[in-house]
Amino acid sequence: MNGSARRFPLTIWAGFGLLFGLLGLMYLLSLVEYSQARQKPLPVLNQVAGFTLTNQENNVMTLAGLSNRVWVADIVFTRCAGSCPVMSTEMKSLQDALPSTSRVKLVTLTTDPDYDTPAILKKYGERYGADFQRWTFLTGAKKELSNLAAGSLKLGSTPVAPPDRQSPVDLFVHSTIFVVVDKQARLRGIFQTEGQDVDWAKVKPQILATVKQLEGG
Repeated sequence: MNGSARRFPLTIWAGFGLLFGLLGLMYLLSLVEYSQARQKPLPVLNQVAGFTLTNQENNVMTLAGLSNRVWVADIVFTRCAGSCPVMSTEMKSLQDALPSTSRVKLVTLTTDPDYDTPAILKKYGERYGADFQRWTFLTGAKKELSNLAAGSLKLGSTPVAPPDRQSPVDLFVHSTIFVVVDKQARLRGIFQTEGQDVDWAKVKPQILATVKQLEGG
C-alpha cells in the first residue's frame, strides 16, 4: 500500500472528527441558548379568579387550596375519544417527570359536568395512573367551571350541536393546551399540546422549565 493510500483513510477520519466536534459544539451552544431563554421573565397573562368546585373525592376545592403552589391545568371530558386521552397521557408524563419533592399541582377540568361526576372523574384519573395527591380533577356548576376555564385560564370549550356530531361522543370542541399558573395565582404560560405541527417531546421540556422557573429553582 503506497503513502497516499494510507493517508486517505486518515483524512476521512479527521473529517469525521471535525464534523462530530462541530456538531457537539452546536449542541452545547443550543443548550446554553435554551437555558438563557428559559430564564427570561415570564409574562403575566391573567389573574386567576376565585372559584368553588368539587374534586374527584367529592371534596370542595377552592383557589385557596392552590395558594403558594405552581400548577398546570388542562380541560377534557371523560367520554372524549379524540384529543383527551392523548392530553391525559401527556399530563401523566408530566406527573412522572416532576420530582417527588415537587409541590406542583396538576389540575384537570371537565367540559361535561352533567356526566362527569366526582366518581367518574376518579375512575378516569385511575385509568391514567393519576396520583391524586398531585393531580386533581374538577367538576361543578357549569358557570363556575366556565368562569375558571375560559375566564381565568383561557381554556375554551364549545358544545357540538347534535346535527353536527360525527359520533355519539363528539360532544365538545375544546382547547388542547396546558396552562401554567404561578404561586400568586397568575397565568404565566400557555402551551399547545396537540396539532399537526406540535411535538410533545419538545413541548414537555418547555413546560417543565417554566414550572421550575416559577418554583424558584
